[in-house]
Amino acid sequence: MTAARDRHWGVLGVPSSRAAHWPGLEKGPAALRAAGLVEALAAAGASVTDHGDRPVARWRPRPEAGSGATTGPHDADGVSAVLRDARDALAGVLAAGETPLVLGGECTLALPLAAAAVAALGDVGLVYVDGGQDLQLPADHPEEPILDSMGVAHLLDLPGTVGALAGLGPRRPLLDARALCFLGFADDDEDVHGLVPSTRVPAAEVAADPEGAAGRALVAVTEATPGSGAASRPFLVHLDVDVLDALLLPGADVPQYGRGLTLDVLVAVLEPLVADAGFAGMTLVEHNPDHNPDGTSARRLVAALAPVLAARRAP
Repeated sequence: MTAARDRHWGVLGVPSSRAAHWPGLEKGPAALRAAGLVEALAAAGASVTDHGDRPVARWRPRPEAGSGATTGPHDADGVSAVLRDARDALAGVLAAGETPLVLGGECTLALPLAAAAVAALGDVGLVYVDGGQDLQLPADHPEEPILDSMGVAHLLDLPGTVGALAGLGPRRPLLDARALCFLGFADDDEDVHGLVPSTRVPAAEVAADPEGAAGRALVAVTEATPGSGAASRPFLVHLDVDVLDALLLPGADVPQYGRGLTLDVLVAVLEPLVADAGFAGMTLVEHNPDHNPDGTSARRLVAALAPVLAARRAP
C-alpha cells in the first residue's frame, strides 16, 4: 500500500452526464481543470500524473414510445459503456502504482473505481461523502429512473439492480455493506427495506465533530473481513459536492439548501481520511458548472481541496 508520504496521484477525468437527471455534469472535469486543480496539487507538493479525460458522454433522452422505448433505469446501456471504459482506464492507473483521483461526472463513477480497486487490491472499503446515499432501487422508483441515485445499490448488488452495472467488477457484490460508511448525508435514511447494515454519520454529526466522524468512518471501512487473514482493508473515498450547502457554495448538480456541510467542515473530515495509509483512491463528482457559470465555486473547491490531497503524513 502506498503511504501518504509518498503517494503519487493519477488524475483521470470522466466527463459524463449519461446517468444524471439532465446535461451539465459532462462539463465538470473541464471546469475543475480550468480552476487549476492539477496545477494546485503540484504547487501544494503533490506528485501527479494527469491521464486526461475519457470521451465526453452527454445525457440523452429516452426514445419516444413505439420507437425503441424501454422500461427500467434510464439509458442503462449508455451508462454501462461509460463505466466499463472508466474501469479499464482506472485499472491502468492502479497498475502504474498511482492513487486514482477520478473527476466526474456522476456518482455512478464510484462503481468503476471500486471495480478496478477490487481487481487490483482485493477487498476494499468505501467512505461515501455525499448529501444522499444513492440506495434507490429501480422497482421502487419507476417515476424517477435515474441511475445517478442508484449507484450504491449497484455496488451492493441489491435486488432488481442492473446486471451490467452490479457485475462491473470481479465479484458481486463489489462491496460488503459492513465496509461502507455513509458520511455527511442530510436526507432521510434511504435504506427503506433494511438491506444495508452500514455505518451512518449524518451531516449534523459531521458538523459537530468532523475529526470524530472521520475516526468512526475509518474504523468502519478498514476493519478486515473476518477470516480474510488481513490486518486491515484499503479504502476509497467518494466525494459528491452536493454534501456542501449550496447556499454557501453553489454548483452541485442536485443542490442542498441549508442542510449541507460548510467547506471548512468538509476539509476537516477529509484530512484524516486522505492522510491514512489505507487510503487508495477517490472520486470528486457532481460539480455542474452550469449552476455556477463564473467558476467561483470550482476555484474555491480547488483552493480548499488541493492542500488536503497533497498533504504528506506518515502512516
